Amino acid sequence: MAGFGTWCTAQMTDRDTVVGAMKTPVLSDGVVVLRAWTADDAAFMYSASKDPLIQRYNGPVPHSIVEAEAVIGRIADSWRTFAAHGDPTGAAFAIVEVASDEVIGMCGVDGWSETDAAQFGYWLATNGRGSGSATRAATLMTSWLFDLRAARVFLHVNTDNDASAAVARRVGFTYEATLRSFGTWRGRPTDVDVFAIRRSEWRSTRHRGPHAM
Repeated sequence: MAGFGTWCTAQMTDRDTVVGAMKTPVLSDGVVVLRAWTADDAAFMYSASKDPLIQRYNGPVPHSIVEAEAVIGRIADSWRTFAAHGDPTGAAFAIVEVASDEVIGMCGVDGWSETDAAQFGYWLATNGRGSGSATRAATLMTSWLFDLRAARVFLHVNTDNDASAAVARRVGFTYEATLRSFGTWRGRPTDVDVFAIRRSEWRSTRHRGPHAM
């Protein structure tokens, strides 16, 4: 599901997206942009969610445009909660390719713990794969979470999802453990791998320059 890319740095832009009366951050490395979801993106979200790979690794998914609009509404509520209370859990970005201005995926915060450990996830639709966009988006997201003072950022990746594991490693995450029977798929238990990076590791990694791909 994920492609290949180069090392990039998160930058706040002046194109903040308005959710209600609140501005949400827009992150970009000049090749991809992470911005808030809007109601106009519902058709894309619904279409992308038909992909068996997205259903396999990122479900549950919306089964209609109306359900996609509801998901986007809940994401907007999470952004409001973040603005009011500082907890970004549930806040999610649409991943947009700069050259085409097309939405190609999602990157969102799954949780923020009391110990400032932040978990996020990502997926790309078929129109965004193989271009390095997942690596770029994951790098932008990780940098943003550390800017929010996360002490640790981690990912849960299904053990058989080699593409997402490769993205995690390219961004600089370290494999830590396999959680046996931690997830489920069609009623059957699945193993999940944990990848993580600490703030000090992120700082040192960012000074190494681009990763070799």
